[in-house]
Amino acid sequence: MHDLKSYLQTRRSSLSMSLEEPGPDQAQLRAILEIAARVPDHGKLAPWRFVLWPRNVRTTMHRNLLALLEGMEDVPDIGKLTQGTDKLLHAPVVVAVISRAAEHPKIPLWEQHLSAGAVCMSLLMAANAHGFEAQWLTAWYVYSDATRDILQLEEGERIAGIIHIGTSSTPKSERSRPELQDIFSIRES
Repeated sequence: MHDLKSYLQTRRSSLSMSLEEPGPDQAQLRAILEIAARVPDHGKLAPWRFVLWPRNVRTTMHRNLLALLEGMEDVPDIGKLTQGTDKLLHAPVVVAVISRAAEHPKIPLWEQHLSAGAVCMSLLMAANAHGFEAQWLTAWYVYSDATRDILQLEEGERIAGIIHIGTSSTPKSERSRPELQDIFSIRES
C-alpha cells in the first residue's frame, strides 16, 4: 500500500505535447479502460462511454475543427483556440470520455456527471499503472454545439474529457497545489 500512497502524493499529469510513442497497444488499452470503468456509478447506469480517436480520425477532426473555427465570427483569441485544437495531434493514443447523463427517476444528473469525471481521473491513473503518461484535456470545441457532428456526439451527450496517453519525452515538473488550510474546514455546528 505504501507504493499507492507515494504515487497518489506525487501524481502529476504529463503535457500532451510531450507524449510520444509508444502508447498502449490494443490489449493494454483494453485493460486500462476496464480499470477506468470501475468508478462510483449509482444505479449502475454507466452514464459515459469511451471513444478511441485514432490518429487518422484526429487529423480529419483537426482539419474540420480549424475550418469551422476560421468561419466563425468574433472569435476573441483564434490563436489560443487553434493551439487547443492542435493538441489533438500530439499523443499516440487519445480517448474521449463521453458523458451520456440523462434524466432518471432516482439518479440525479449531477451524480451521473460526477461519475464521468471519476472515469476520466481513473483513466489517467490506469494509464500510469500500465507505465504510460497521460493528460486530461478539454478545449473550445468540447463546449460548442457547432462541433457535435465533427465529434460524432449523440443527442444529449457531452465530452467529459479527452485523455491523451503515451510515453513522455520530458520529465514532469511539479506545479503549485492548494494549501490544505485554504481548502479544509471543520463544521462547528
